[in-house]
Amino acid sequence: MKKPTILVVDDEMRLVRLVQANLEAKGYKVLCAYKGSEAVRKAAVENPDLIILDIILPGELDGYDVCKRIRSFSRVPIIMLTAKALEKDKVKGFDAGADDYMTKPFGSQELLSRVKAVLRRSGGELHSKVSTSLKCDYFEINFAQASVKRFGKKVELTSTEFRLLSVLAKRPNELISHEELLTQVWGPEYRDERDYLRAYIWHLRKKIEKNPARPEYIISRTGLGYMLRCPFS
Repeated sequence: MKKPTILVVDDEMRLVRLVQANLEAKGYKVLCAYKGSEAVRKAAVENPDLIILDIILPGELDGYDVCKRIRSFSRVPIIMLTAKALEKDKVKGFDAGADDYMTKPFGSQELLSRVKAVLRRSGGELHSKVSTSLKCDYFEINFAQASVKRFGKKVELTSTEFRLLSVLAKRPNELISHEELLTQVWGPEYRDERDYLRAYIWHLRKKIEKNPARPEYIISRTGLGYMLRCPFS
């Protein structure tokens, strides 16, 4: 049986080489990335079976950002690595979408046992992968690059606006309740803030819709929630 492919993401080359050697000795195929943007690209293109991801990375994307970005298009299991052992840091990692957490330094046997355990929980098989993009009439959403184009031109969205659009776009033509949208985008403490959600939906419509006052795509159902109407999804 073919061994799974594992993507190792860390800017410490010595650690990456050590992890790679240990994994390859057990028959795993190993891919490496040293920056957040490179990790997101390889996760989208190579579709690994498992990702080992350090939190502290050079560049604009840290490990939390990378985890959230990957979660927008893939359910691949992720083990986060960090020198931080505080509970709040672990909670932050799990909130970002991590499946497991390892504190540096760690031994090779611990690493291998965690890898086996996570792959076993996930079924040890290639994960089904949500499309990395969605084309909806005249606008297109690229989840891997966190970008949106309208009539072929880039639309500037805030990170919150993009997260809100992503939640809708990953379930096109499905009505999502106010409470679920608020919880997924802002957190459970915001689940009753409907005015907050309404304001963001309006800003999003102004950037996406031809006529925000008469939306064709970001549709509301009074008292229930919102959906992204996408006839070509």
